[in-house]
Amino acid sequence: MKKDIHPDYHPVVFQDAGTGTQFLTQSTATSDRTTEYEGKEYPLIVVDVTSESHPFWTGAQRVMDTAGRVERFQNRFGAMARRRKKN
Repeated sequence: MKKDIHPDYHPVVFQDAGTGTQFLTQSTATSDRTTEYEGKEYPLIVVDVTSESHPFWTGAQRVMDTAGRVERFQNRFGAMARRRKKN
């Protein structure tokens, strides 16, 4: 392998933002935040969804706020659709 062309591959802790569960793995990702895991200091990367919180892996269903999404879409693009109907 050529030297100085590959990213640094090192231990990193990923933390689920919803459950707080932490996973130690190897990654090229970097972070300014650190955490202590099993007595050692590692870079910490917080993620929204992991296997601990994803509905596919947990078997639980989540209610999505679809009404809020539709309203937000209407607020952003509703005026554009109304203008097209007038023309």
